[in-house]
Amino acid sequence: MATRSARSVVLRPMSTADVEAATELSREQAWPHREDDWQLFLTAGEGLVAEQDGRVIGTVMAWRYGHDFASLGMVIVANKAQGQGIGRRLMEAMLGRLDGRSVLLNATEQGLPLYAKLGFVAIGTIHQHHADVPAMPLAELLPGERVRPAGHADDWLGQLYSRASGTDRQALLRLLSSDSKTVALTRDDVPVGFAQVRRFGRGRLVGPVVAPDPHGARTLILHWLAAHSGKFCRLDVTGASGLSGWLEELGMPLVGTVTTMVRGVRPQPDPAAQVHAIPAQALG
Repeated sequence: MATRSARSVVLRPMSTADVEAATELSREQAWPHREDDWQLFLTAGEGLVAEQDGRVIGTVMAWRYGHDFASLGMVIVANKAQGQGIGRRLMEAMLGRLDGRSVLLNATEQGLPLYAKLGFVAIGTIHQHHADVPAMPLAELLPGERVRPAGHADDWLGQLYSRASGTDRQALLRLLSSDSKTVALTRDDVPVGFAQVRRFGRGRLVGPVVAPDPHGARTLILHWLAAHSGKFCRLDVTGASGLSGWLEELGMPLVGTVTTMVRGVRPQPDPAAQVHAIPAQALG
């Protein structure tokens, strides 16, 4: 019966008309994504859905970064349809579309075995923190350091993000910026970092956060957390940033950890610029 059921599943490209059904699938997994979040993901990238008897029972999405890299996420199969190999079919179909690119993803514990079988290897971790933001201390600025609003003249943001991630993030940042507020970090009037905040899930998400060092990242994060005191905020920080323990001390508890994996060549970021927090686990 399971085999016959699996054969009746059709994979097809995701469209805007699928956003409502995809949102319901993510809610079934207790993921916080709103329809607006799914729509942003679809505008930025592409997706496939698994459909059975006219009903969407699975999803996968991907985002292309330049000519060499992509990230993959939003791999969901409805609870009643699990165990039929649908998740693997979706993954293999999307990987076929991305052939020739190195592919990144952030894996939940449940997804790790499948991704390992498909050739992904672990290269890091992402720590998710969220809470209603408590009162925040003032950031201790270095001499000559300043946090200021970013404007239209700050065309260096996408280039810095790309250098820090080792992948071409300029198109993604332009899209995120249309729905975000952004501040820049400068030292002696030289731009060295930035951070965004936008509506996401249950409240607001702070990310991406790009800075030359943990001090700069903490300064940028404190700016946005202080601006949203009492409101629900989320951060997804890299394990390499060393910021997870600091966030817990601030009253932003750790609520989950995922494993960053790659299939293909690992990105080579610029050591002078680091991604300390990401804009979404799916986007990487």
